[in-house]
Amino acid sequence: MGSIIRTAANNVGASGVFSSSAFNNASLNSVTSLPTAVDGKMKLILSQTASSDASLSFTSGIDSTYKTYCFKFINIHPANNDTNLNYNGSTDGGSNYNVTKTTTFFEARHKEDNTSNSLAYNTGADLAQSTGYQRIINGLGNAGDATGSGELWLFNPSSTTYVKHFMSRLNSMNYQSPPFTQDIFVAGYFNTTSAINAINFQMSSGNIDAGTIALYGIA
Repeated sequence: MGSIIRTAANNVGASGVFSSSAFNNASLNSVTSLPTAVDGKMKLILSQTASSDASLSFTSGIDSTYKTYCFKFINIHPANNDTNLNYNGSTDGGSNYNVTKTTTFFEARHKEDNTSNSLAYNTGADLAQSTGYQRIINGLGNAGDATGSGELWLFNPSSTTYVKHFMSRLNSMNYQSPPFTQDIFVAGYFNTTSAINAINFQMSSGNIDAGTIALYGIA
């Protein structure tokens, strides 16, 4: 045993790294597989960039491959002023977006001129067993520099046993003058045991003028 330890020690450099002489064909031939990717890493599935689109739909990529999915929103800009970014799920691959859901909605606000700020629950933006679209950005402005960015998480959408939980957090520039930053938190669940396999995003009025939505799976 002592000779084995001495041999190993002689092949370790000052930085603690094995030298190339520590390996030979015999040792490498015994390697039958390499480690798989570390769990928890995000895998880009699909990215869509709007250009005056009525909606952006993700009808592929949401399946049993991953237990967790994340949508990233980068600089979503609406064509109309004072409009909301909404979304809904589908159980039939995008033929219909009308899944029953129950949600919560609260937001923090701070005006550019520092005249007001607030943190409040918004009873007009939540849903209770509704098949309608859920708002995730509220009162988004269409000024040249006004956008919204953030993320939406969807958990185990392929389950046929449990409801499908989701939560989002997005920040945006509100339409008012002077405008204010608003940090919006939404959470809830699709109240179905059918698999959710498609998601649609649209404004409450007008098109999505610009911006990117990227879908990631979590290994």
